[in-house]
Amino acid sequence: MEASRVLPQSFYARRPDVVAAELLGKLLVRVIDSNRIAGVIVETEAYFGPEDPASRARHRKGDLAETMRGPVGYTLIYGVHRQWLLNIVAHEEGEYGAVLIRSIKVSDTVVEGPGRLTRYLLVDKKLHKKPVYDPSSGLCILDFRTAGPDCIERRKRVGVRRDLDVPLNFSIRSECYPVFSTHFP
Repeated sequence: MEASRVLPQSFYARRPDVVAAELLGKLLVRVIDSNRIAGVIVETEAYFGPEDPASRARHRKGDLAETMRGPVGYTLIYGVHRQWLLNIVAHEEGEYGAVLIRSIKVSDTVVEGPGRLTRYLLVDKKLHKKPVYDPSSGLCILDFRTAGPDCIERRKRVGVRRDLDVPLNFSIRSECYPVFSTHFP
């Protein structure tokens, strides 16, 4: 894996919605021993701080809120319904934020849903607070493709009862998938 292709920590030092949109088309890579499991990110969701009713930071307390306000580019992994969810901390300085990775495309298959994604990549709590900009962390994100605005669809976040007024779920339109189905590096 070329370290020069790993997205730098500075990539995540922006608003969560900007990072969520720009992660589409990037390559999520899990390394276990010398084996690589990889997929193109095709769906994400942005979460903000206490002003966001669906955010883990809404109460400003606890490990999840502290992690969401901590250094950018680190994993935030927590369990929901006996499944691990993979988030990447992303925010402007002094703010809270994270991006949930919801789906990846692997060859001709889409691994849909954050629980299926973590099972597929063998992600669990042991990877909590690991830097995705460090290839030795076991999980990193590489610059791969850019999803142009015509390929991005925005919707309300999935499974959220109380949401913000702006759609914060970002996905690559299925008709654009052939562009992202080339062999991975």
